[in-house]
Amino acid sequence: MVVLSQPAMDHFTPIKTYKSAAATVFTGIPTISLSRPDAGSLLVRACEEFGFFKVVSHGVPLELANRLEAESMRFFDQLQVEKNRAGPPNPFGYGSKRIGFNGDVGWIEYLLLSTNPDTAVPPRSLSFFQEHQPSLRAAVDNYVKEVRKLAIEVLKLIEQGLGLTTAAEEGRDVDGPMSGLLRDVKSDSCFRVNHYPPCQDHWEVAVSGRNLVGFGEHTDPQIISVLRSNNTSGLEICLRDGSWVTVPPDHSSFFINVGDTLQVLTNGKFKSVKHRVFPDRRKSRVSMIFFGGPPLDVKITPVPSLMEEGEESLYNEFTWSQYKKSAYKSRLADYRLGPFEKTTGQ
Repeated sequence: MVVLSQPAMDHFTPIKTYKSAAATVFTGIPTISLSRPDAGSLLVRACEEFGFFKVVSHGVPLELANRLEAESMRFFDQLQVEKNRAGPPNPFGYGSKRIGFNGDVGWIEYLLLSTNPDTAVPPRSLSFFQEHQPSLRAAVDNYVKEVRKLAIEVLKLIEQGLGLTTAAEEGRDVDGPMSGLLRDVKSDSCFRVNHYPPCQDHWEVAVSGRNLVGFGEHTDPQIISVLRSNNTSGLEICLRDGSWVTVPPDHSSFFINVGDTLQVLTNGKFKSVKHRVFPDRRKSRVSMIFFGGPPLDVKITPVPSLMEEGEESLYNEFTWSQYKKSAYKSRLADYRLGPFEKTTGQ
Protein backbone atom coordinates (compact mmCIF):
# COMPACT_ATOMS: atom_id res chain seq x y z
CA MET A 1 0.00 0.00 0.00
CA VAL A 2 1.30 3.45 -0.89
CA VAL A 3 1.13 5.95 1.97
CA LEU A 4 0.98 9.63 1.16
CA SER A 5 3.54 11.91 2.70
CA GLN A 6 2.35 14.19 5.51
CA PRO A 7 2.36 17.39 3.41
CA ALA A 8 -0.04 15.75 0.95
CA MET A 9 -2.38 14.65 3.74
CA ASP A 10 -2.37 18.17 5.18
CA HIS A 11 -3.72 19.40 1.87
CA PHE A 12 -6.99 17.53 2.50
CA THR A 13 -8.84 19.67 5.01
CA PRO A 14 -12.20 18.47 6.36
CA ILE A 15 -15.12 20.07 4.56
CA LYS A 16 -18.12 17.76 4.58
CA THR A 17 -19.12 14.52 6.25
CA TYR A 18 -22.09 12.17 6.20
CA LYS A 19 -23.52 10.57 9.32
CA SER A 20 -25.07 7.48 7.79
CA ALA A 21 -25.36 3.80 8.51
CA ALA A 22 -23.14 1.56 6.44
CA ALA A 23 -24.78 0.83 3.11
CA THR A 24 -25.76 -2.74 2.37
CA VAL A 25 -23.26 -4.68 0.27
CA PHE A 26 -25.21 -5.42 -2.90
CA THR A 27 -24.70 -8.83 -4.48
CA GLY A 28 -27.34 -8.38 -7.17
CA ILE A 29 -25.37 -6.24 -9.61
CA PRO A 30 -25.75 -7.78 -13.10
CA THR A 31 -22.55 -9.51 -14.20
CA ILE A 32 -22.53 -10.04 -17.96
CA SER A 33 -20.07 -11.97 -20.07
CA LEU A 34 -19.65 -10.17 -23.38
CA SER A 35 -19.01 -13.53 -25.05
CA ARG A 36 -22.55 -14.76 -24.39
CA PRO A 37 -24.83 -14.94 -27.45
CA ASP A 38 -27.58 -13.16 -25.48
CA ALA A 39 -25.27 -10.46 -24.08
CA GLY A 40 -27.18 -7.71 -25.88
CA SER A 41 -30.52 -8.48 -24.27
CA LEU A 42 -28.89 -8.90 -20.84
CA LEU A 43 -27.19 -5.52 -21.17
CA VAL A 44 -30.47 -3.85 -22.12
CA ARG A 45 -32.20 -5.36 -19.10
CA ALA A 46 -29.39 -4.19 -16.81
CA CYS A 47 -29.60 -0.66 -18.24
CA GLU A 48 -33.37 -0.60 -17.68
CA GLU A 49 -33.31 -2.00 -14.15
CA PHE A 50 -30.11 -0.57 -12.67
CA GLY A 51 -28.33 1.74 -15.11
CA PHE A 52 -25.23 -0.08 -13.89
CA PHE A 53 -23.60 -3.47 -14.49
CA LYS A 54 -20.33 -5.37 -14.52
CA VAL A 55 -18.79 -6.95 -17.61
CA VAL A 56 -16.46 -9.94 -17.76
CA SER A 57 -14.79 -11.61 -20.76
CA HIS A 58 -14.11 -8.03 -21.80
CA GLY A 59 -10.86 -8.58 -23.70
CA VAL A 60 -8.92 -5.74 -22.07
CA PRO A 61 -5.44 -6.97 -21.03
CA LEU A 62 -5.26 -6.65 -17.24
CA GLU A 63 -1.55 -5.87 -17.41
CA LEU A 64 -2.45 -2.52 -19.01
CA ALA A 65 -4.75 -1.68 -16.09
CA ASN A 66 -2.18 -2.83 -13.53
CA ARG A 67 0.56 -0.80 -15.16
CA LEU A 68 -1.57 2.35 -15.23
CA GLU A 69 -2.58 1.88 -11.60
CA ALA A 70 1.08 1.56 -10.60
CA GLU A 71 2.12 4.61 -12.64
CA SER A 72 -0.78 6.62 -11.20
CA MET A 73 0.18 5.75 -7.62
CA ARG A 74 3.77 6.75 -8.31
CA PHE A 75 2.41 10.14 -9.36
CA PHE A 76 0.05 10.52 -6.40
CA ASP A 77 2.78 9.47 -3.94
CA GLN A 78 4.86 12.54 -4.79
CA LEU A 79 5.07 15.58 -2.56
CA GLN A 80 2.15 17.95 -3.00
CA VAL A 81 4.32 20.67 -4.48
CA GLU A 82 5.37 18.32 -7.27
CA LYS A 83 1.83 17.20 -8.08
CA ASN A 84 0.62 20.79 -8.17
CA ARG A 85 2.88 21.37 -11.16
CA ALA A 86 0.43 19.30 -13.22
CA GLY A 87 -2.52 21.54 -12.31
CA PRO A 88 -4.80 23.24 -11.78
CA PRO A 89 -7.41 21.35 -13.84
CA ASN A 90 -8.67 23.87 -16.38
CA PRO A 91 -10.40 21.61 -17.10
CA PHE A 92 -7.62 19.06 -17.69
CA GLY A 93 -4.73 18.40 -15.35
CA TYR A 94 -4.22 17.62 -11.67
CA GLY A 95 -6.73 18.62 -9.02
CA SER A 96 -7.37 17.88 -5.36
CA LYS A 97 -10.29 18.35 -3.01
CA ARG A 98 -12.25 20.69 -5.26
CA ILE A 99 -14.58 18.96 -7.73
CA GLY A 100 -15.78 21.26 -10.48
CA PHE A 101 -16.21 25.00 -10.18
CA ASN A 102 -19.24 25.36 -7.94
CA GLY A 103 -18.19 24.51 -4.41
CA ASP A 104 -18.23 20.70 -4.39
CA VAL A 105 -15.34 19.15 -2.48
CA GLY A 106 -14.22 15.67 -1.52
CA TRP A 107 -11.48 13.59 0.10
CA ILE A 108 -9.89 13.09 -3.29
CA GLU A 109 -7.11 13.98 -5.68
CA TYR A 110 -7.29 13.25 -9.38
CA LEU A 111 -5.95 13.56 -12.89
CA LEU A 112 -8.39 14.56 -15.62
CA LEU A 113 -7.13 14.05 -19.17
CA SER A 114 -8.56 14.47 -22.65
CA THR A 115 -8.63 11.45 -24.95
CA ASN A 116 -9.01 13.55 -28.08
CA PRO A 117 -5.67 14.73 -29.53
CA ASP A 118 -7.41 17.81 -31.00
CA THR A 119 -8.60 19.04 -27.60
CA ALA A 120 -6.68 21.99 -26.20
CA VAL A 121 -4.81 21.08 -23.01
CA PRO A 122 -3.42 23.80 -20.70
CA PRO A 123 0.27 24.31 -21.64
CA ARG A 124 1.40 23.87 -18.03
CA SER A 125 -0.20 20.44 -17.70
CA LEU A 126 0.87 19.38 -21.19
CA SER A 127 4.53 20.27 -20.65
CA PHE A 128 4.53 18.60 -17.23
CA PHE A 129 3.43 15.24 -18.57
CA GLN A 130 5.67 15.42 -21.62
CA GLU A 131 8.77 16.29 -19.59
CA HIS A 132 8.22 14.62 -16.22
CA GLN A 133 5.63 11.86 -16.63
CA PRO A 134 6.10 10.26 -20.07
CA SER A 135 5.63 6.73 -18.70
CA LEU A 136 2.34 7.71 -17.06
CA ARG A 137 1.08 9.34 -20.23
CA ALA A 138 2.07 6.28 -22.27
CA ALA A 139 0.26 4.01 -19.81
CA VAL A 140 -2.85 6.20 -20.09
CA ASP A 141 -2.75 6.14 -23.90
CA ASN A 142 -2.40 2.35 -24.08
CA TYR A 143 -5.14 1.75 -21.53
CA VAL A 144 -7.61 4.24 -23.00
CA LYS A 145 -7.19 2.76 -26.47
CA GLU A 146 -8.42 -0.62 -25.19
CA VAL A 147 -11.14 0.71 -22.90
CA ARG A 148 -12.56 2.88 -25.68
CA LYS A 149 -12.88 -0.29 -27.80
CA LEU A 150 -14.70 -1.91 -24.88
CA ALA A 151 -17.11 1.02 -24.58
CA ILE A 152 -17.92 0.81 -28.29
CA GLU A 153 -18.41 -2.96 -28.08
CA VAL A 154 -20.80 -2.59 -25.13
CA LEU A 155 -22.84 0.02 -26.99
CA LYS A 156 -22.96 -2.14 -30.11
CA LEU A 157 -24.28 -5.07 -28.08
CA ILE A 158 -26.86 -2.78 -26.48
CA GLU A 159 -27.92 -1.64 -29.97
CA GLN A 160 -28.35 -5.27 -30.98
CA GLY A 161 -30.35 -5.93 -27.83
CA LEU A 162 -32.61 -3.00 -28.68
CA GLY A 163 -33.07 -4.20 -32.24
CA LEU A 164 -31.31 -1.17 -33.71
CA THR A 165 -28.68 -3.27 -35.50
CA THR A 166 -28.01 -6.91 -36.23
CA ALA A 167 -24.92 -8.90 -35.39
CA ALA A 168 -21.98 -8.26 -37.72
CA GLU A 169 -21.94 -10.58 -40.71
CA GLU A 170 -18.96 -11.65 -42.78
CA GLY A 171 -16.60 -9.57 -40.66
CA ARG A 172 -18.47 -6.34 -41.24
CA ASP A 173 -18.55 -3.99 -38.26
CA VAL A 174 -21.48 -1.60 -38.57
CA ASP A 175 -21.97 1.14 -35.99
CA GLY A 176 -25.40 2.06 -34.73
CA PRO A 177 -26.73 5.46 -33.59
CA MET A 178 -25.04 5.18 -30.17
CA SER A 179 -21.76 3.38 -30.81
CA GLY A 180 -21.13 5.61 -33.81
CA LEU A 181 -20.97 8.64 -31.53
CA LEU A 182 -18.00 7.12 -29.68
CA ARG A 183 -16.34 5.86 -32.84
CA ASP A 184 -16.45 9.37 -34.33
CA VAL A 185 -12.98 10.95 -34.45
CA LYS A 186 -14.50 14.06 -32.85
CA SER A 187 -15.92 12.12 -29.91
CA ASP A 188 -15.61 14.35 -26.85
CA SER A 189 -14.48 11.69 -24.40
CA CYS A 190 -12.20 12.09 -21.41
CA PHE A 191 -10.36 9.99 -18.86
CA ARG A 192 -10.02 10.41 -15.12
CA VAL A 193 -7.90 8.76 -12.43
CA ASN A 194 -9.23 9.30 -8.90
CA HIS A 195 -7.18 8.68 -5.78
CA TYR A 196 -8.92 8.52 -2.39
CA PRO A 197 -6.30 8.46 0.38
CA PRO A 198 -7.13 6.44 3.51
CA CYS A 199 -8.60 8.57 6.29
CA GLN A 200 -8.40 6.36 9.39
CA ASP A 201 -6.41 8.78 11.52
CA HIS A 202 -8.36 11.90 10.68
CA TRP A 203 -9.60 13.50 13.89
CA GLU A 204 -13.08 14.23 12.59
CA VAL A 205 -13.64 10.63 11.60
CA ALA A 206 -12.24 9.32 14.88
CA VAL A 207 -14.24 11.69 17.09
CA SER A 208 -17.59 11.92 15.32
CA GLY A 209 -17.76 8.61 13.50
CA ARG A 210 -18.86 10.44 10.37
CA ASN A 211 -17.82 9.31 6.90
CA LEU A 212 -15.84 11.75 4.81
CA VAL A 213 -17.19 12.08 1.30
CA GLY A 214 -14.73 11.08 -1.39
CA PHE A 215 -16.92 12.03 -4.35
CA GLY A 216 -20.47 13.24 -3.73
CA GLU A 217 -23.59 11.76 -5.29
CA HIS A 218 -24.06 12.53 -8.99
CA THR A 219 -24.81 11.07 -12.40
CA ASP A 220 -22.36 11.10 -15.31
CA PRO A 221 -23.31 13.46 -18.18
CA GLN A 222 -21.83 11.37 -21.01
CA ILE A 223 -23.21 8.31 -22.86
CA ILE A 224 -21.54 5.62 -20.78
CA SER A 225 -18.68 5.44 -18.28
CA VAL A 226 -16.27 2.52 -18.00
CA LEU A 227 -14.82 2.10 -14.52
CA ARG A 228 -12.01 -0.02 -13.18
CA SER A 229 -10.81 0.28 -9.59
CA ASN A 230 -8.31 -1.43 -7.35
CA ASN A 231 -9.51 -3.97 -4.82
CA THR A 232 -10.75 -1.35 -2.33
CA SER A 233 -14.41 -0.71 -1.58
CA GLY A 234 -16.11 2.68 -1.43
CA LEU A 235 -18.35 2.94 -4.50
CA GLU A 236 -22.08 3.14 -3.80
CA ILE A 237 -24.99 3.29 -6.25
CA CYS A 238 -28.57 4.38 -5.73
CA LEU A 239 -31.22 1.79 -6.60
CA ARG A 240 -34.58 2.63 -8.15
CA ASP A 241 -36.25 2.60 -4.70
CA GLY A 242 -33.84 5.31 -3.48
CA SER A 243 -31.72 3.04 -1.28
CA TRP A 244 -27.94 3.21 -1.41
CA VAL A 245 -25.90 0.01 -1.71
CA THR A 246 -22.19 -0.72 -1.72
CA VAL A 247 -20.64 -2.20 -4.86
CA PRO A 248 -18.19 -5.03 -4.04
CA PRO A 249 -14.82 -4.22 -5.63
CA ASP A 250 -13.52 -6.35 -8.48
CA HIS A 251 -10.25 -5.21 -10.01
CA SER A 252 -10.36 -7.78 -12.81
CA SER A 253 -13.69 -6.61 -14.27
CA PHE A 254 -15.18 -3.38 -15.56
CA PHE A 255 -18.24 -1.57 -14.26
CA ILE A 256 -20.42 0.39 -16.70
CA ASN A 257 -22.60 3.40 -15.83
CA VAL A 258 -25.49 4.63 -17.95
CA GLY A 259 -24.97 8.37 -18.43
CA ASP A 260 -27.42 11.23 -18.88
CA THR A 261 -26.92 11.28 -22.65
CA LEU A 262 -27.85 7.61 -23.00
CA GLN A 263 -30.96 8.29 -20.93
CA VAL A 264 -32.01 10.90 -23.49
CA LEU A 265 -31.09 8.72 -26.48
CA THR A 266 -33.46 6.04 -25.14
CA ASN A 267 -36.14 8.62 -24.19
CA GLY A 268 -35.89 7.65 -20.54
CA LYS A 269 -36.05 3.88 -21.04
CA PHE A 270 -32.58 3.74 -19.52
CA LYS A 271 -31.89 5.84 -16.42
CA SER A 272 -28.49 7.33 -15.59
CA VAL A 273 -27.35 5.88 -12.29
CA LYS A 274 -26.70 8.09 -9.28
CA HIS A 275 -23.50 7.09 -7.49
CA ARG A 276 -20.99 8.31 -4.89
CA VAL A 277 -17.72 7.25 -3.26
CA PHE A 278 -16.53 7.10 0.34
CA PRO A 279 -12.83 6.60 1.05
CA ASP A 280 -11.64 3.57 2.99
CA ARG A 281 -10.22 4.15 6.46
CA ARG A 282 -7.23 1.86 5.91
CA LYS A 283 -6.46 1.57 2.19
CA SER A 284 -6.15 3.89 -0.77
CA ARG A 285 -8.79 3.58 -3.45
CA VAL A 286 -7.75 4.18 -7.06
CA SER A 287 -10.37 4.30 -9.78
CA MET A 288 -9.87 4.84 -13.50
CA ILE A 289 -12.85 6.03 -15.54
CA PHE A 290 -13.30 6.45 -19.27
CA PHE A 291 -16.19 8.82 -20.01
CA GLY A 292 -17.53 8.16 -23.51
CA GLY A 293 -19.03 11.34 -24.91
CA PRO A 294 -20.41 12.36 -28.32
CA PRO A 295 -18.96 15.06 -30.60
CA LEU A 296 -19.63 18.58 -29.33
CA ASP A 297 -21.90 19.60 -32.21
CA VAL A 298 -24.07 16.46 -32.22
CA LYS A 299 -27.74 17.05 -31.48
CA ILE A 300 -28.92 14.85 -28.64
CA THR A 301 -32.44 13.54 -29.15
CA PRO A 302 -34.16 10.14 -28.68
CA VAL A 303 -33.34 7.56 -31.35
CA PRO A 304 -36.47 7.57 -33.58
CA SER A 305 -36.62 3.79 -33.99
CA LEU A 306 -36.84 3.37 -30.22
CA MET A 307 -40.01 5.49 -30.05
CA GLU A 308 -43.40 3.81 -29.98
CA GLU A 309 -46.07 5.06 -32.38
CA GLY A 310 -47.37 8.34 -31.00
CA GLU A 311 -44.65 8.55 -28.33
CA GLU A 312 -43.24 12.03 -27.85
CA SER A 313 -39.77 13.00 -26.77
CA LEU A 314 -39.41 13.76 -23.07
CA TYR A 315 -36.59 16.20 -23.83
CA ASN A 316 -35.99 19.33 -25.85
CA GLU A 317 -33.28 18.91 -28.47
CA PHE A 318 -29.82 20.09 -27.43
CA THR A 319 -26.21 19.64 -28.48
CA TRP A 320 -23.60 17.94 -26.36
CA SER A 321 -21.76 21.27 -26.17
CA GLN A 322 -24.86 22.93 -24.69
CA TYR A 323 -25.28 20.16 -22.16
CA LYS A 324 -21.62 20.31 -21.11
CA LYS A 325 -21.83 24.05 -20.52
CA SER A 326 -24.97 23.58 -18.45
CA ALA A 327 -23.37 20.76 -16.43
CA TYR A 328 -20.31 22.87 -15.65
CA LYS A 329 -22.59 25.46 -14.05
CA SER A 330 -24.31 22.91 -11.80
CA ARG A 331 -23.50 21.26 -8.48
CA LEU A 332 -22.69 17.56 -8.36
CA ALA A 333 -26.03 16.47 -6.90
CA ASP A 334 -28.15 18.64 -9.22
CA TYR A 335 -30.52 16.95 -11.65
CA ARG A 336 -28.78 18.19 -14.77
CA LEU A 337 -31.39 16.97 -17.23
CA GLY A 338 -34.11 19.03 -15.57
CA PRO A 339 -33.61 22.18 -17.69
CA PHE A 340 -33.81 20.07 -20.86
CA GLU A 341 -36.99 18.17 -20.05
CA LYS A 342 -40.15 19.12 -21.86
CA THR A 343 -42.93 20.56 -19.78
CA THR A 344 -46.57 19.65 -20.26
CA GLY A 345 -47.93 21.16 -23.46
CA GLN A 346 -44.56 21.58 -25.23
